[in-house]
Amino acid sequence: MEHKRADVVWLGNSKKVLKSWPPEVMHSLGTSLGLLQHGKRSALPSRPMKSVAAGVFELKEQDASQWYRLMYAARIEDNIYVLHCFTKKSAKTEASDLNLARQRWKQLQRDLQEKKNAERKGNY
Repeated sequence: MEHKRADVVWLGNSKKVLKSWPPEVMHSLGTSLGLLQHGKRSALPSRPMKSVAAGVFELKEQDASQWYRLMYAARIEDNIYVLHCFTKKSAKTEASDLNLARQRWKQLQRDLQEKKNAERKGNY
């Protein structure tokens, strides 16, 4: 089945953070996002982040110095929402990173609900 190409929507400072990373890391994460946009499987390891919310996943990349993470909300209305990009040096994800991703997820849910309500009323 052919999928419509999804748009990537960057929340908060996630795109700015990603652009500060080494070019090879940006390239591999970008390639994986591109595959996801076309409904394909990511080239990088990915895992569900149920501790943030159902439908949120994490792309994982690393280099010699640290681990790079990109948390995203799976395809919603032909969009992939990048919630948070961050680095870490240990296996444990910091509570502050999980909390920020949760906060952005909740705000996204509110925004999508407001849009739906406005569309129903003919105001969008």
